[in-house]
Amino acid sequence: MLKDLASDMPVVIAGPTASGKSALALAIAERQGGVIVNADALQVWGCWRVLTARPSPAEEARAPHRLYGHLPKGAEYSVGHWLREVAPLLAGPARPIIVGGTGLYLSALTGGLAEIPPVPPAVRAEAEARIAEGGAGALLAGIDAATRARIDVRNPARIQRAWEVQRATGRGLADWQAATGPALLPPGRARLVVLEAGRDWLAARIDRRFRAMLAGGALEEARAVLPDWSPAAPWARAIGAPELVAHLRGEITLEQAAAAAQAASRQYAKRQRTWFRSRMRGWERVAAGREGGGTG
Repeated sequence: MLKDLASDMPVVIAGPTASGKSALALAIAERQGGVIVNADALQVWGCWRVLTARPSPAEEARAPHRLYGHLPKGAEYSVGHWLREVAPLLAGPARPIIVGGTGLYLSALTGGLAEIPPVPPAVRAEAEARIAEGGAGALLAGIDAATRARIDVRNPARIQRAWEVQRATGRGLADWQAATGPALLPPGRARLVVLEAGRDWLAARIDRRFRAMLAGGALEEARAVLPDWSPAAPWARAIGAPELVAHLRGEITLEQAAAAAQAASRQYAKRQRTWFRSRMRGWERVAAGREGGGTG
């Protein structure tokens, strides 16, 4: 891939967690130049570096990085916010190397995004109250059939978003998405790559990486946010955070927390692979890197 990569063409790299996306982006930036742009919805939060596998300070010093850890807890953020922050980076002067595992961000970047009005705080509060009482599944009955068929009904964040849009606008999310605007970076203007990894190979990397996260300070990150912990908040959805918080509260052992977090990461990777297969069929497939590369 690196041999025939044009140095002036934007690159978009997708892939499941722990597949080596960040290492590939850094290799491209060091070899050809460019600015690495985050497309991971969890790596935007300043409270998490270790737990979300954000590039380390040493890695950030090797090439320019943008949209990593730039948001405080409690900030409003969505795919629309991300697209507005990405737009000026696409205009240069440096070639963007966009990397991440949030399929919604990448699909919106290359396929366009519907201009959905902001959700009023009262509607969001109502959604969170219903989730607290009956879980995210309790919101499904308030979502139209077309939207239910399109969203990942195992993902609480997607369920909540769809319910809030329907409640606030009286119009289903699927209907809004059907009126999608033009893409910021259509496929013909960028090299679009999906890293593919075998399930067992990736699972082993995920498990090792979480152990390394614990050794590298993930538990301390969770302890730092404990006074402000809010399970429904976007920043609190970092994979492994609820499990580590449960340990810090004395509800489970550290071993139990680690095992649960590893399982959650493997399930997340499975959902990512499903998204990439169904929504990114025209993207170039590249085998994940060798052991010893980065784990992002």
